[in-house]
Amino acid sequence: MSHPLPDRKVIKRLVKYALQEDIGSGDLTARLTPKKSEIDGKIITRELGVVCGTAWVDEVFRKVGKRHKTKIEIDWKVQDGDQVEPNQTLCRFEGFAHPILSGERTALNILQTLSGTATITRQYADAIAHTKARLLDTRKTLPMMREAQKYAVLCGGGVNHRMGLYDGIIIKENHLRSGKSLERIVADAIASMPSGTLVELEVETIEELERGLHAGAKRIMLDDFTLDDMREAVALTGDQADLEASGGVTLDTIAKIAETGVDYISSGSITKHVRALDLSMLFDYR
Repeated sequence: MSHPLPDRKVIKRLVKYALQEDIGSGDLTARLTPKKSEIDGKIITRELGVVCGTAWVDEVFRKVGKRHKTKIEIDWKVQDGDQVEPNQTLCRFEGFAHPILSGERTALNILQTLSGTATITRQYADAIAHTKARLLDTRKTLPMMREAQKYAVLCGGGVNHRMGLYDGIIIKENHLRSGKSLERIVADAIASMPSGTLVELEVETIEELERGLHAGAKRIMLDDFTLDDMREAVALTGDQADLEASGGVTLDTIAKIAETGVDYISSGSITKHVRALDLSMLFDYR
């Protein structure tokens, strides 16, 4: 299943900063090869995973090719969201050596990070596929990669939570310490937002859950609830609100959490603890 890419400006911005970080004032190492030498190459994966980030690789090689007034041809054998096997070829490419060498590390860094995000997301999503629960991401993303990683989560079978502080409200413990009552904060949040905007309340006890339901909260996050408390919360809530479990979510625990009957499970680890997929770029000089 394909998912809409982030805006092209998002892709270009990340690639611009990533190339500037690596190349800076100029690629000294690429000068070791003859200026007009050409390369046939490919990217392969060394392990099982889910590929994501092809558009960013395309942009890296478009940009370095443009600097050298040439074009690098890329032929993708996979698309974002595809599961890949060890030693599988992801793409083949050809062009002049200098721009390809200049873009090599940036292209791999982005592709392996987004593929790593999609891969772990797929593992979590598969673990709860037998339940109604859906896997949510969080704002715990790598700097400058928020929209890219959230796209990778979609490719891995997860669901995006709010993108940032600007498109939804989650009322957390620190907000509840402001002096206003839980009921007042929930009421103010609902009243201040257009219909359809996410307004979610985080609770730490069954008593707070009951107060949140009475205040009209329609999405409630159960923070670090035990499995027994989650089951009690599901029974108590019924269809009054959607429940999201958060805290202590790992591959070992997520299935049992989902089986309590919650609607969503959020995990920061799928984006903040991501391990890059092992990829390699192989060259043959003509």
